[in-house]
Amino acid sequence: MVAARITVNGKEAAISPAAPHTTVLDFLRDRGLTGTKEGCAEGECGACSVMVARPGVNKPTDWVAVNACLVPVAALDGQEIITSEGLASAGAPGEAPALHPVQEEMAVRGGSQCGYCTPGFVCSMAAEYYRPDRCAHAASDSNSNSESESESAIGGDSEHGPNGFDLHALSGNLCRCTGYRPIRDAAFAIGTPTEDDPLARRREQLPPEPAATRYTQDGSTFLRPSTLSDALRLLRERPDAVVVAGSTDWGVEVNIRSRRANCVVAVDRLPELRELRTESDCIEIGAALTLTEIERRLDGSVPLLAELFPQFASRLIRNGATLGGNLGTGSPIGDSPPALLALEASVVLADADGEREVPLADYFTGYRQSVRRPGELIRAVRIPLPPAPVTAFHKIAKRRFDDISSVAVAFALDIEDGVVRKARIGLGGVAATPIRALATEAALEGKPWAADTVEAASRVLRAQGTPMDDHRASAEYRSAMLGQSLLKLYARTTEAVSS
Repeated sequence: MVAARITVNGKEAAISPAAPHTTVLDFLRDRGLTGTKEGCAEGECGACSVMVARPGVNKPTDWVAVNACLVPVAALDGQEIITSEGLASAGAPGEAPALHPVQEEMAVRGGSQCGYCTPGFVCSMAAEYYRPDRCAHAASDSNSNSESESESAIGGDSEHGPNGFDLHALSGNLCRCTGYRPIRDAAFAIGTPTEDDPLARRREQLPPEPAATRYTQDGSTFLRPSTLSDALRLLRERPDAVVVAGSTDWGVEVNIRSRRANCVVAVDRLPELRELRTESDCIEIGAALTLTEIERRLDGSVPLLAELFPQFASRLIRNGATLGGNLGTGSPIGDSPPALLALEASVVLADADGEREVPLADYFTGYRQSVRRPGELIRAVRIPLPPAPVTAFHKIAKRRFDDISSVAVAFALDIEDGVVRKARIGLGGVAATPIRALATEAALEGKPWAADTVEAASRVLRAQGTPMDDHRASAEYRSAMLGQSLLKLYARTTEAVSS
């Protein structure tokens, strides 16, 4: 098998002798590319952001920003990345490199003070700069750098610039000293890539095919099988293996808790886990598609998921995180399970002997435990069609974005002629597992969608689950938020009808 290698800023480098658990961040810094910084080591600050060439949604290749602190460098065997140092264009001999347009705007608009976070901001901003959708919808005068143009976005949609820039691209980047206004000004001022921009031209070519990898160093092995059958065979042979996709959870375990694995099996690039199909009765979503890919491919066709995605961590995390990983960890505070429970989703589990489909409501068995057997993988998630017409996802957290929920509530209701014909409610953060609010569903179904019904059901909802006190919220607060969430949904639907 060919030795593991990675292309960084156009130059190929051997991954050896890095250990299999070595992150992209440490690999880069060990080679002098110190623009990539460690801030939190758990994907919350974005100081380590780099761009990776990935399969595109609207072009052959997308430049995707990811947290280098979470991804093991072995996972990028055969892949291509760009760091903040690689954005600038080489100048003539003896001259300094020319700044990239994003770097230029950050400089002239005062977007940097101490500079620690700046390279990460620049990489996240550059990935958005090269997003084809942004270029297609940018205002015709987006090359203008006027202050009034930047400010004009505030009165309309404060999260999108007149140049199509989506500020969610920076939701995973934190700055301690500059303040976000000049950074936002820089984001809203960037134009569109020129025809001779090499990174823009690179989007027209296919990204590197994921390499089948067997990388062993210091007694540990990183494996990337090329097919699902190979992966399932490996898991049967190595039941002790840790399965990773975006590594947004395992990377934290490695960095913060110093966990190590004798064998890691990467499934994020398996073709069989990266399909999205719409059938007459369901949507099947591959377990290894990233949340960003799912969001863009569904394009709002499942409104509950469209409401969930912007609240799920940050764009940097969503660029790596997968539904398979979020369900596989079994966390009671994962954001996707409540929404998928409300949608009556099921999971398709595969092993070397075949497949089985399990309703998500029957999947979780205890704290971080499930019916998934050793050797089984989540291949896909199936969502029945059509989706309920009245949906909402309420995430209660200390920050609006890039935070872990204290409580998450997802609603999916069928209301006909003012009567609740069907109610499905998923809850997170109030029990050892994500749960369905069955008693509340029963209190709503067959009743008029009216204030008396909702107030009575909200009291039932307050008593659902077994919430606990911890550093995020008290049990009393969690219960109060459950009841309040249903009242909020009713107020919203009433306003929609009256308007």
